[in-house]
Amino acid sequence: MSTWLVTGGAGFIGGNFVLEAVARGVKVVNLDALTYAGNLRTLAGLGGHPGHVFVHGDIGDRELVGRLLAEHRPDAVLNFAAESHVDRSIDGPGAFVQTNVVGTLGLLEAVRDHWKTLPAAAAAAFRFLHVSTDEVYGTLGETGKFTETTPYAPNSPYSASKAASDHLVRAFHHTYGLPVLTTHCSNNYGPYHFPEKLIPLVIAKALAGEPLPVYGDGRQVRDWLFVADHCEAIRTVLAGGRVGATYNIGGNAEKQNIEVVQAVCALLDARRPRADGLPRSRQIVHVADRPGHDRRYAIDATRLQEELGWAPARTFEQGLALTVDWYLANQAWVDGVLDGSYRLQRIGTAA
Repeated sequence: MSTWLVTGGAGFIGGNFVLEAVARGVKVVNLDALTYAGNLRTLAGLGGHPGHVFVHGDIGDRELVGRLLAEHRPDAVLNFAAESHVDRSIDGPGAFVQTNVVGTLGLLEAVRDHWKTLPAAAAAAFRFLHVSTDEVYGTLGETGKFTETTPYAPNSPYSASKAASDHLVRAFHHTYGLPVLTTHCSNNYGPYHFPEKLIPLVIAKALAGEPLPVYGDGRQVRDWLFVADHCEAIRTVLAGGRVGATYNIGGNAEKQNIEVVQAVCALLDARRPRADGLPRSRQIVHVADRPGHDRRYAIDATRLQEELGWAPARTFEQGLALTVDWYLANQAWVDGVLDGSYRLQRIGTAA
């Protein structure tokens, strides 16, 4: 049985990854600081599972991370832990620097020190996989896509902090030889997504009969990636990626924000019509644009497809339908986030 240390495994992408990894027979040691975006209810189905060990703690706590590495001796460390909401980074960038930069540095130092103690064969097989974002590349015009060689040009405090963490990961490989892998994903969506992000926010507000805010003209373009496809891509990179390499992960689904909102409205109209029979698109309102809002992102995932054979398994239309259906069937999870009760739940830390 493989053992993986997963950081940020109570968040959106990390939580989905942990659920799928444990279901595939991997033992997961799950380290999460349980900031506002960490939700233990996402992991409720793993309660008592011998393949899942949850630890409440910070990635920057070198003593704790070192103890976990020594005790569980994982084959890989996968770093999902991050502050990730752009609007929050604009209001308070310090938390993003602390988690995404300082925290990642502490994690890297602990992992490096542990890796140096491993026997030769175990050290050669060990991997540190860092999950990053396409936002480090900045913004695109109407054409072109981000490749792994696109120069970094982050435009928000969030993306700048992620760019810094990427550089640290690269430096630890080139300076110390730590066997690292880095992935850059496009916009994720799917089950367990925190309702401050576009798709779950629209679902929640649409069902509540509230206005659906759209920044500016709504024509900002994103490449949408279903979270289960992202998790599969990460497992693929972990299994066969070239040490020191970066891999872009995209969904081949460029959509304008307004198109996404309208698509969610149409799905809800079909599944949960308004009492007055009117289309939910009538609830859309345009609001002042976000400061420094990047206009377009698009991912070229050719390297991942050609080297490792990965491609997204779902179209945007398929993934969005699955997402809307999940939220409609899991209103209790959503309500727990909206009323804040999810933050009252904690599990014990490792000894």
